[in-house]
Amino acid sequence: MTSTARLIAFLALVITSAGAVPIWGQCGGIGYAGSTQCDSGLSCVKLNDWYSQCQTAPTAAPPPPPPATTTVVPPPPPATTTGTSTATATDPAASIPAGALTRITNFGTNPTNIGMYVYKPSKVNANPGLLVALHYCGGTAQAYFTGTQFRALADERGYLILYGQAPSSGNCWDVTSTATLTHDAGGDSLGIASAVRYAIANWGVNPEKVFVVGTSSGAMMTNVLAGAYPDVFKGGAIFAGVALGCLSSGPTCTNGHGPYPKLQVWHGTADNVLLYGNFQEQLKQWTNVHGISQTPTATYANTPRQNWTKTVYGTGQVEGYSGQGAGHLLPDTGTEVVAIDFFGL
Repeated sequence: MTSTARLIAFLALVITSAGAVPIWGQCGGIGYAGSTQCDSGLSCVKLNDWYSQCQTAPTAAPPPPPPATTTVVPPPPPATTTGTSTATATDPAASIPAGALTRITNFGTNPTNIGMYVYKPSKVNANPGLLVALHYCGGTAQAYFTGTQFRALADERGYLILYGQAPSSGNCWDVTSTATLTHDAGGDSLGIASAVRYAIANWGVNPEKVFVVGTSSGAMMTNVLAGAYPDVFKGGAIFAGVALGCLSSGPTCTNGHGPYPKLQVWHGTADNVLLYGNFQEQLKQWTNVHGISQTPTATYANTPRQNWTKTVYGTGQVEGYSGQGAGHLLPDTGTEVVAIDFFGL
């Protein structure tokens, strides 16, 4: 079992056994068997029939802003090698060491003080694409860096990756506050969008090739970013997530600007952390946002591997991947390339 799998399995155990649920943790929903009691000062808020979450009161003060800095610093241990960059002034992200996970700071408005790390392969395409990769609840940027294949694919294909680090004590992303759900209003989502805007402005990133992926809590944030920042993200891949609550009543709730991005939704039928019903909720949501039928235009059995079924909606604006017998530990090794191909990176 990989370090990522162990961390997610531990998280599932904590969620179902703890007496009180911490902020952003699940507290209810169809089939949920864990605690429904939130930590002191939190309320259990229903997002959909399959998922309720512990949240702070709307008047809660935001975390303090990050300290001002202009440096690029290495990540905390355990870290990858931080060798000397061989990039020239004409290379994309010339100031970033190649082949290392490197922390960036002072990348723009960051109201909740999220952490952000960049991975630059040794060979980067001119005007490269950018992938934002977001960890699960209880995870870290480092764990998602080592536990998925997105880095290896970047080495092959020459795109850059930003790995986010959630600022909350439980390392879960804020996916429900009014600020994070609203375009340029604050929350964790604005910090992520700021890092992407910085990469476009300073590293030569192609703004038409910016995509986001995430697992569990990171998958929920992928939904948030696709809804609130369609001007920034051109596509997303959602591994074991939950539908973005406010989009159920219409996509304008996020005040996003621009056409909505294409989306892949991945979920296992045996997921006992975020139950399988969330898969259909997300497909309903994004087909509605795109104004296309919920009836697939194409279905492919055993794709991209045995026991997975691919469904295509519209002309490919939305894709669903249902894994028979698959649990919460997504993405399955070797399936990351399907998302990267979908993005065209």
